[in-house]
Amino acid sequence: MTQPASLSMYPTPETATALVRILISDLVLLASLGVHPHEHRKQQRVRINVELLAHENRMANDELTDVVCYETIVDSIKAIVGSGHVNLVETLAARIADSCLEDPRVVAAKVRVEKPDAIREAAMVGIEIERKRY
Repeated sequence: MTQPASLSMYPTPETATALVRILISDLVLLASLGVHPHEHRKQQRVRINVELLAHENRMANDELTDVVCYETIVDSIKAIVGSGHVNLVETLAARIADSCLEDPRVVAAKVRVEKPDAIREAAMVGIEIERKRY
């Protein structure tokens, strides 16, 4: 029996791509970040959240090399934050997203960078960006 044309666009179990989300929540680091003179003199707290969408290795053997390792991602974020002063939270978020997309299994990265101490009257200010592999 032939499927209707409208159903042929849906993946079958053989062609479907399994995806996983890798989450890093509320990573707090000290960063040299900001455009104001006082932000150049003193590091401030930043809170970073990352959500990655990655291809799942369905043939995984329960080994760390089979997955996108969140510890590796955190180490990369720490290196980026520690690499020197950045003026804009947008730039910092983009650098983090770009580093996450270096792993070919990662197809999308959502990065949120918050400055909880920047504006006294606000709980936080920040930015959230998304990058996708095309």
